[in-house]
Amino acid sequence: MHWFNSRDERYRSPFGAVAEGTEVFFRICLPREWGCRGAWLIRRKEGGLSEWDGMFWAGMEGDSHEWWDCRYTPHTPDLYWYSFAIDTDRGRWYLSRREDGTATCTDTQGDAWQLTCYSAALKTPDWLAGGVLYQIFPDRFAKSKQEKTNVPTDRMQHETWGEQPEWRADASGVVRNNDFFGGDLQGICEKLPYLKKLGVTCLYLNPIFESHSNHRYDTADYTHIDPLLGSREDFEQLTKAAKKHGIRVILDGVFSHTGADSIYFNKNGRYTGEGAYQSTTSPYSSWYHFEHWPQDYTGWWGFNTLPEVDELDPAFITYITGKDGVVRNWLCAGASGWRLDVADELPDAFLSTLYAAVKETDPEALVLGEVWEDASNKISYGHRRRYLLGGQMDSVMNYPFRQAVLEFVREGNGDRFTQRIQTVVENYPPPITRLLMNSLGTHDTERAITVLAGEPANGRGRRWQSETRLSPAQREEGKRRLRVAAVLQYCLPGVPCLYYGDETAMEGYRDPFNRGCYPWGDEDRELVKWFGALGKLRAQVSAFAEGRFVPIYQTDDVVVFDRVDEKGTVRCAVNRSEAEQYVPMTESFRLMLGEATVHKDCLCLPPLSGNILVKD
Repeated sequence: MHWFNSRDERYRSPFGAVAEGTEVFFRICLPREWGCRGAWLIRRKEGGLSEWDGMFWAGMEGDSHEWWDCRYTPHTPDLYWYSFAIDTDRGRWYLSRREDGTATCTDTQGDAWQLTCYSAALKTPDWLAGGVLYQIFPDRFAKSKQEKTNVPTDRMQHETWGEQPEWRADASGVVRNNDFFGGDLQGICEKLPYLKKLGVTCLYLNPIFESHSNHRYDTADYTHIDPLLGSREDFEQLTKAAKKHGIRVILDGVFSHTGADSIYFNKNGRYTGEGAYQSTTSPYSSWYHFEHWPQDYTGWWGFNTLPEVDELDPAFITYITGKDGVVRNWLCAGASGWRLDVADELPDAFLSTLYAAVKETDPEALVLGEVWEDASNKISYGHRRRYLLGGQMDSVMNYPFRQAVLEFVREGNGDRFTQRIQTVVENYPPPITRLLMNSLGTHDTERAITVLAGEPANGRGRRWQSETRLSPAQREEGKRRLRVAAVLQYCLPGVPCLYYGDETAMEGYRDPFNRGCYPWGDEDRELVKWFGALGKLRAQVSAFAEGRFVPIYQTDDVVVFDRVDEKGTVRCAVNRSEAEQYVPMTESFRLMLGEATVHKDCLCLPPLSGNILVKD
């Protein structure tokens, strides 16, 4: 018995985050020999003072332990922190949180448990649950033969698809990121049948608006598609064609900064209108922070090519979220939602206004934020953020899961993996959890296979990264490990997001080496087939949409968990070691995907194997 365990409904019910107005039942189990004379639930609303609620004696657990319980109902969406105090024959003691949700007993107050209370009105789009996301870096995915017009002449265009992206600084010592391969929207459109076979149900496109770098996070004009990618008509055609394949498209919203080389700032004088750099009477001048106009301005993270905007400036808010604003405009053009770049740097008021604008335009549109940490309790710019409590986001990018999966597959420790997953599942509201973007790699991280099998960069620079590739032996091992990691990615709560090319073992360290061209015609067909099988399974099994996460078994090398809903139970069992492993079984399961052997009372897991089973 534990004194308390927040992840066991015998002690706290219901489990996890709750909607406002939900009664929560707390129980602690204490040794009879302690001589407990009184117990209290100590609770504190975020930013408030502690309050103590008396607990009641509730009977014995065998001959040696006793239960104390109470009930509490949070009525306001917020974070609540709780622990317990007990008066015993030996004085006052406190039960505080351990990492695994259980309690430690000390004579001073320690860490508190988190109770997330979210808005009862929080509802997230159904269409993404149980699906598969696919992230595309548009310049590098697929290139059509469509003629490009109005392309600026200062862009360097590669002659050969697939050669290494430019990483060197120019003669001025500046890395320009102005080399392009010519991937475009029509190219994506032509690959929709391939994406459909992978089981993809939603495309997440890195920025597609006019910009003068290949990553396009330096927006030049939110109202135009970059000319190398195509036109608004091409985007509308893509969304319509994708819809016929059961695929939606979400866009990358970069609203914390613009490009210096843009119609809004116009530092280089490229555009005919007056930007904020050229005139204090520019319609965009109030967007930016000038210490001394025009040279001394605030750049995003100090980059003078990315002037930071004031997201609470009325003119900027209207431009982005107004009736004729950017977010509504592109939803009307066929987009099904927005991924918000650096969401933790956007003010609460801006997030709420943008969310309202999106939902007013299309209640089923998605708003998904980039947050790298536990988004349920993130502190940003000096205050606790409210992303997940309702009215700001439908979900977030799930970097905590990425770290948990890759570290387990590479290094082991199934207990640490399980605790990390349970922490997120416990802290996040279920409507948010079911739509988490679960990536193994993104445009901001090293490629998954490089992490799993390559030599760590350990801070080494671009030259070393440009010259270092997996050996043939490392690559084979990496593909085996990637298959295991993918099983976890596709089975965990949330939605797997496949970074283009990971399904064919594309490798690479950080930017720009993780942003190479998709190797059409030279794919690893067996690995692509594996990801396709995983995608097909997700479409068939309802428990992957929002079934409960139930840990079953874990060792240093093995993780087993179930996803459970009213229609049945699916079991994920992975072995990250080079040796055969055996898992005890008390129920009957049959194999759906993988190489495991099911015996009467145990499951045999081959080396480096990921397996999915269904309960008979």
